[in-house]
Amino acid sequence: MIRVSRTKNVDIDKFREALICLQNSMSKSPGNKAWPALVLIVLLLIASLFIRRSGCSERKNERHNTNDVPRQSDKRQETGSEQGLIRHPSVINYSKHARCRMKCRHISENEVRQILLNGKINYRKSELNTASCSRRYAVEGMTDDGQEVRIIFAPCNTEETVVTVIDLGKEWQCDCN
Repeated sequence: MIRVSRTKNVDIDKFREALICLQNSMSKSPGNKAWPALVLIVLLLIASLFIRRSGCSERKNERHNTNDVPRQSDKRQETGSEQGLIRHPSVINYSKHARCRMKCRHISENEVRQILLNGKINYRKSELNTASCSRRYAVEGMTDDGQEVRIIFAPCNTEETVVTVIDLGKEWQCDCN
């Protein structure tokens, strides 16, 4: 085995055997007829190293930004109780806490709907390793008046519940206990 990088090994036993075979055939045959085959094998070895190093092999590239990476359990399934964020719910419910935060931070129901439709899920701030109706999705985006917000949604069946609304750019003095 040859160590290519800290995490990937390349098995070149087959190439080594082919080189030994070519070397033996070169020593037995007159002239340099085996050189093209030897060059071809060396080029294949180099190409395989680049393919492995670039991540184009059978293994899939892994993305490391956990804000953008959906986990396997996050993917929405159309049937059954296992579902993800519902972008087009039949009903949007609002907790008392969410209503209070929306009033305090001047965020309308229409802006909440726009964030639900167009916002980006922050997987780092979401709680998704729980039962289907206990999951919390942190969805972030900009409101019509330029507020950068994070809204926590709790999907269940065909409905979404707004748990809370957070203004990421400004600290508001709200009394929402």
